[in-house]
Amino acid sequence: MDFFGGIDPTTTAIVGGLVLVIIVVLIAIGRRRGKHRADRTSVGGQAGSATALDERSASAPAEAPPEPEPLPQAELEPKPELEPVPEPAPAPAPAPAPEPEPAPEPEPEPARAPEPEPAPAPAPEPEPEPEPEPPPAPPAAAPAAPPAEAPEAPSGRFQRLRGRLGGALAGVFRRDTVDDDAWDDLEEALLLADVGAAATDDILAATRARLSGSSAPNPHAALRDALLEVVDPSLNRTLALGAVGDGAHRPVIVVGVNGVGKTTTVGKLARVLVAQGHSVVLGAADTFRAAAADQLETWGTRVGVPVVRSDREGADPASVAFSAVERARNEAVDVVLIDTAGRLQNKAGLMDELGKLVRVVGKVAEPAEVLLVLDATTGQNGLTQARVFAEVAPITGIVLTKLDGSAKGGIVIAVQRALGVPVKFVGLGEGADDLAPFDAAGFAASLVGDEVAG
Repeated sequence: MDFFGGIDPTTTAIVGGLVLVIIVVLIAIGRRRGKHRADRTSVGGQAGSATALDERSASAPAEAPPEPEPLPQAELEPKPELEPVPEPAPAPAPAPAPEPEPAPEPEPEPARAPEPEPAPAPAPEPEPEPEPEPPPAPPAAAPAAPPAEAPEAPSGRFQRLRGRLGGALAGVFRRDTVDDDAWDDLEEALLLADVGAAATDDILAATRARLSGSSAPNPHAALRDALLEVVDPSLNRTLALGAVGDGAHRPVIVVGVNGVGKTTTVGKLARVLVAQGHSVVLGAADTFRAAAADQLETWGTRVGVPVVRSDREGADPASVAFSAVERARNEAVDVVLIDTAGRLQNKAGLMDELGKLVRVVGKVAEPAEVLLVLDATTGQNGLTQARVFAEVAPITGIVLTKLDGSAKGGIVIAVQRALGVPVKFVGLGEGADDLAPFDAAGFAASLVGDEVAG
């Protein structure tokens, strides 16, 4: 039997609508409660009050419409009562805000003692004026070249140095009478002094002639005069350089074998010429020996004369000599001293180069002098060197070095007789002014041990 079969359809519809309304209301209440919980978290107590009011209004039951009178036709079965929906617990009322405590009255501030008047500030001390900075020191100047040395006058050099020759013949003919033993001693002494056999015979003959023709013979004086005659004081031993200051750029070429002292001789000869008043240029044409150009430049600095040299070793000697003579011509210099490489007299190629140098220099100016430097200690071996050099270069004079000490002075006579050219300078020591013009009379007197030249 249908439960609602005996009920009026209108009543059934109303009851169903009420049930549906209650369900919808309950769902809305649930949703609203969830929303209010979130709002209470964010806004605090104010939202809680509003939510409680809304819940109370929602939980109030709606007034039911008047129930229709039952129909008389049939008894209705008792309708099962619906379980009442429990009302949601009201949200707790928000706690009342505590009353604000009254602010305490501020205590009166104690009266401040009057501050003392500040003392007047002391007047600022005047700042000391900055000391003026010392002017910067001028830059150190480059070290000046050492001043040129003043050479000794050549005129008195030989007299100062002749004592170094030694009296090779000083012990001969010191007696008034001469016997055969004395002549033998003289001959031996001349040969040991490197005078040479031919020159020895001439000296003995000249000495005998002077003693035999004298009414008061003096053997010692006769020997000295015989030596002077062989040395030949009439030979011109000066350099053919012309007048001082003429600017003729006359070349003087210095030649010789290795080790005889050519470069040193050039430097010392420059001192002699400067002492005489000549202007000089040095030409470093010894391009084969590494230190030759530096050595000559040192001499040039000491004397105060310029040096023409090549920038590289092994350069053409003739080219360097040509440049030196050309510079002397352009600068109107009196003398050009040209140092050459040491050459062995038995090397034809080296000797040919020397001949080339002489010819090249002659294109600018003919050589005024070609001086052969010989080591006096080599004795008769120096004669061989002299003859070979004379074949390739026009030798005009001899410079004998190392004539002091153990050297034998007779080489002066021998070399003059062999070459027919005079000895013009002799080296009698290692000092800068120990190169002296040769003095024939002083030389002869020194050999026999005289204090004064004859």
